[in-house]
Amino acid sequence: MSNGYPQIRLLPGRHKRVAGGHPWAYSNELDMTDEARALPPGGLVILTTHAGEAVGVAGFNPHSLIAARLIDRRPKAIVDTDYLAGRLRRCLEMRERLYDAPCYRLVHAEADGLPGLVVDRFGDAVAVQLNAAMMDRQRDALLAALEAVLAPRIVVLRNDSPVRRLEGLKTGVETVGGDASEPVELSEYGVRFLADLAGGQKTGWFYDQRDNRRFMASLARDAGVLDVYSHTGGFAIHAAAAGARAVVAVDKSAASLALAEQAAERNGCGERCSFVKADAFNEMERLAAAGERYEVVVADPPAFIKAKKDLKAGIKGYRKMMRLAARLTAPGGYLFVASCSHNMTAELFDEQMRKTLSDANRTARILRRSGAAADHPTHPWLPESGYLKALALQLD
Repeated sequence: MSNGYPQIRLLPGRHKRVAGGHPWAYSNELDMTDEARALPPGGLVILTTHAGEAVGVAGFNPHSLIAARLIDRRPKAIVDTDYLAGRLRRCLEMRERLYDAPCYRLVHAEADGLPGLVVDRFGDAVAVQLNAAMMDRQRDALLAALEAVLAPRIVVLRNDSPVRRLEGLKTGVETVGGDASEPVELSEYGVRFLADLAGGQKTGWFYDQRDNRRFMASLARDAGVLDVYSHTGGFAIHAAAAGARAVVAVDKSAASLALAEQAAERNGCGERCSFVKADAFNEMERLAAAGERYEVVVADPPAFIKAKKDLKAGIKGYRKMMRLAARLTAPGGYLFVASCSHNMTAELFDEQMRKTLSDANRTARILRRSGAAADHPTHPWLPESGYLKALALQLD
């Protein structure tokens, strides 16, 4: 049975990478005929070699550099509500094996076989990002599939990501199910937090750091802890719940800190937590000048490098962050630093840490190199999707 999708051909000799497993075909690899250019952005097509051999079903966007995103290697596959529900169930089965609580990234785009789609689950609420034209075009079928698989009480479309502009899509936030005017609660290894699905950063929470938060909390008993770029208190509240003596959370967002403070109260550790609204660099410089030192320091910033052109300036930013964070780490204390900039490679990140230690004339040992948690899988042919780099060290 044919699915009736139109065919898009790869140029001669340009099929090997995609046929070998890569999920993307770029516009300069495709035979962009007048008929191809006239197709609607996000429409489904059958991608073929120049000789006509089918590669699979893809979402096609004639206006994007990533012009074809493969969703299925079976050329007769029909992508509809039932198909999407099947993919969602596969994602759900894996997450339910990983985690006891229904709080996780349910769908991580290409790695989960749903290109351009991100779904974060918060119990009976979900935040959804449709970051590719194909998924935006499948919006109604996807919402129906989510209803069939999860029947969520709250559904928020966080279509405010800058990557949508690269696909020629409008940006905005829309609540399409339930009431998202109040924060929702989530649980992470037994610690309770709050997330603003409609107004918070990204989807309201950063599940990718869950295992790193637990690891740093394991070092925090009876310690003074500084959590810079704290957002809604992920590292800070984990540390306090694990028995930290005192925790200081720093962020420039008053709204995020308010949620962190509420979370501290819900976990019974509010009296050991303080929350400071300030620019991270300015506050770290102030604390360092005042001679403050902490047994545990966490610096988990937003991306300093959003594009390759920002690499040089971004490297300087990470070096400055590491230098200040190291200065605030007491001898024998523990330092955690991270980068979510995919253009900052692990090798570059390690190099900045080595230079920081050399400049500060301090010795250290790396306790842990890590990335995102298992609910953020990496596609085997998209190593750049392993964007998160993190180092945990003990400093002498």
